[in-house]
Amino acid sequence: MALGGDVTQATGAIIHRAVAAALCIGVLLGLGVGVAARAAEPANGDLEVARVRPNFYLIVGDGENIGVQVGRNGVVVVNAGTEAGADALVAAVKRITPLPIRYVIDTSADANVVGGNTTVAAAGVSFFSPPKGPGAEIFARANVLERLAQTPGYPTAGWPTDTYLGDFRSFYLNDEPIVVTHAPAADSDSFVFFRRSDIVMAGNVMDKTRFPVIDLADGGSIDGEIAALNELLRITVPPSPLIYDYDGTYVVPAQGRVCDQWELVDYRDMIVIIRDTVADMMKHHMTLAQIEAADPTRAYPQYGSSTGPWTTHMFIAAIYQSLRAAERKHR
Repeated sequence: MALGGDVTQATGAIIHRAVAAALCIGVLLGLGVGVAARAAEPANGDLEVARVRPNFYLIVGDGENIGVQVGRNGVVVVNAGTEAGADALVAAVKRITPLPIRYVIDTSADANVVGGNTTVAAAGVSFFSPPKGPGAEIFARANVLERLAQTPGYPTAGWPTDTYLGDFRSFYLNDEPIVVTHAPAADSDSFVFFRRSDIVMAGNVMDKTRFPVIDLADGGSIDGEIAALNELLRITVPPSPLIYDYDGTYVVPAQGRVCDQWELVDYRDMIVIIRDTVADMMKHHMTLAQIEAADPTRAYPQYGSSTGPWTTHMFIAAIYQSLRAAERKHR
């Protein structure tokens, strides 16, 4: 690359950091103080409800972040939370609006996403006559249905009643296009884009509390994770050039606070850097144990964990195994 290009990129990076810092203050004010002021006050044991856009709410405190779109056609819920928290989720939706739940959209087959399907769907009303209904439609990628059907003890009433197999499926509800897109991070993953509200529910593709889960058993891979993040970047828009006048696209991760497009860029870049670092170590014939000891994630301690269902060790091992599988495939 020419020197001029290098200087431009370096300068752009500096400007990016400065603008991002300014935006962080705005996001904290807008999504912290502002949203808190608009949130429905939770009673003891209730879930917290925050208004993010005029007709879009975020419910937190039960599994993954839950999105709620409200309009004249009824309610669309993204992620049904855990089985234990399903009644509280239904109560939280009723605090937002008396309108019926029409759709439950699952972004994955994880227990903290689909656990509440049965209860939340039963609290809703379908647009359609039997055999669908009487509850709300449950929509997901077809692989979610396959995984739930193979899960011992999971109730059939919580299975998706409608699925998609291709790259995406679109709806038009509450005067808004809704696009459910396959996230190539794993076979069952989707993200959900509300185009008029300019909000995307990222599902497992992005998690602000930890490194993303690479679910090898569900066809996941590190390259698929990066491809999914790049697809998210393709549909999200920053608020430039008038960064003080607009918010840009909001990205709701699986867990953690609402993000903007520039934070998504940083998250994608982090995953690419870690992937490339592990790949380079593998080229130098380092074993998994040696790579873990070298800790290619040490620049990002805020996402690491030595305990819980998804640890830094598991993340590095998944990258290693994913790259090994890709290497064998291309031999």
